Order: sequence, then structure tokens, then C-alpha cells
Amino acid sequence: MSQQNKKGNIKSKKSAFDFINLILMTSFTLLIVVPLWNVLVSSFASTDALNKGGFVFWPSSFSLDNYSRVLQDKTLWSALFISVSKTAIGVFAHVSFCAIVAYALSKRELKGRFIYSSMGIITMFFTGGMIPTYLLIKSLGLLNSFWVYILPAMFSYYDVVILMNFFRDVPSSLEESARIDGATDWGIFFKIIVPLSKPALATIALFHGVWQWNDFMTTKLYIQKESLYPLQMKLYEIILKSQAAAQSGFSGQLNIQTSSKGIQLATIIVTMLPILVLYPFLQKYFVTGTMLGAVKE
Repeated sequence: MSQQNKKGNIKSKKSAFDFINLILMTSFTLLIVVPLWNVLVSSFASTDALNKGGFVFWPSSFSLDNYSRVLQDKTLWSALFISVSKTAIGVFAHVSFCAIVAYALSKRELKGRFIYSSMGIITMFFTGGMIPTYLLIKSLGLLNSFWVYILPAMFSYYDVVILMNFFRDVPSSLEESARIDGATDWGIFFKIIVPLSKPALATIALFHGVWQWNDFMTTKLYIQKESLYPLQMKLYEIILKSQAAAQSGFSGQLNIQTSSKGIQLATIIVTMLPILVLYPFLQKYFVTGTMLGAVKE
């Protein structure tokens, strides 16, 4: 009877624990989903519905005017092209460079490995600061250049550490067999290491891709040409224009405010959509990659 009572107490405690977890996770999910849903439905709301306000889940009337005005803006398509280009090229350059560096540093026989690792660790804790970085970018001729999005972001020692730990888990027997067959270091890297490292590479690509897509400060600091503005900078301009319209005091101010708010919301959805569409396809690699090195046998 005592064992049955213990089992019953354990079962009841587990049920209570699961119930509390369910309540907490449901509340946490609602805190995330409800604001996103409100932004989505508000972007489809008509001017009158946005003017009246007071809704969370469903506006009184719908309209596609906000999206039609956003999609008719030619500068938005230019900004979309810049965002997609810098994200795609930036991810490829970043992952390739970090993987090559990580593969070299994962070899204990590399001469000067301790010095290189120490230099990389220092960059994880200390930076040159905004002004020295700006002067460096200027001296390299990267101001008002598309490559300012790519070159400074090619290296991250944090990502190198993640890849190093993964490369070390690849059986050395595979490399030895390839060397016996006459494979070079580059051949081993591209034909053995890279195919076996897809989860780690996809994780790094997802991290850097989200950062590249959402990056705003690079444009703010180093770019003045509007033709090189990404979507994030375009969204920033729309918000500034709407704030200026709200403070202008001209007649028809209410319509301007409402229209500007609708355009802001529609632009936010357009900006978020590519990442939301891409993320599910990389989620399995992301989950696997974040668990790298978590379990040691």
C-alpha cells in the first residue's frame, strides 16, 4: 500500500507540474502570438477601422489599400532587392569563411594555433568601438558601398567555435582513408567535412541570415545612397514620415495619420514575411545545431 501511495503521490505531483507548465507555456505563447496577430489584421484594416481602433483580434472592416500603396512604391522593391542580395551573399560569405577558419583551427597540428585562437577569443570580449570602426570602414573605401554589408560581417569567432566543436567530432578515420586515396586538404573539406556538417552550417546560416535581414545600424552608419537602402531602412523612413505628418498640423491630419499607420503595418508584414517563410525549412537543422556539443559520451 505504501508503494501504491508513493506512486499515486508521484503521479499527482507530475500532473500538477504538467498543468502548471501548460498554463505558463500557453500564457507565454499568447504574449507572443496576440501582438503579431494584431499587427497582421491591422495591416488589412481599412482607414476607418484604424481610425476607430479598439480592436485586437478582428477589425470592423478590411481593405487592401495599405498593401496596394506599399507594393506600388518602387523604392520598396529596390530595398527588397538589396535586403535579399545582402542576406544571400552575406550568409554564403560568412558561412564559407568561418567554416574554412574553423576547419583549420580544429587541427591540433596547426602551427600557431594557440595564437590564432587567443586572438579570436579577444574579439569575443572586446571591440574597437564605433568611431575607430567607422574610420577603418572609411579608410577601406567601403562607405556608400554594397560590400560594407558583406566584408565586415564575414568573420565571427563565436560561429567559428561552434563549427570547430562539430568538426572535431567527425571521425579522423574518414580523413585518413581519404588521404590514402590521394585526397588533398581542400578535397577532404569539401567532399567529407562539408556534407557531414550540414546541421552546423545551417544553424550558422540561419543565425547570420536573420541578423543580415534585420540589420539596420550598418545602413544608418555607413550608407547615404538611397539606392543601397534595405527594407529595414525603408521601414525606418516610413515611420519618420508618418511621425512628421502627425506633427505637421495640416488639415486632413487624421487621414494622414491613419493612412501612415496602415502603411507602416503593411511594410512590417512585408519585411517579416521572407524570414517567416524560410524559417520552417531550416528549423530541423537549427534544433540539431543548437544541441551540438550538449551531450558528451
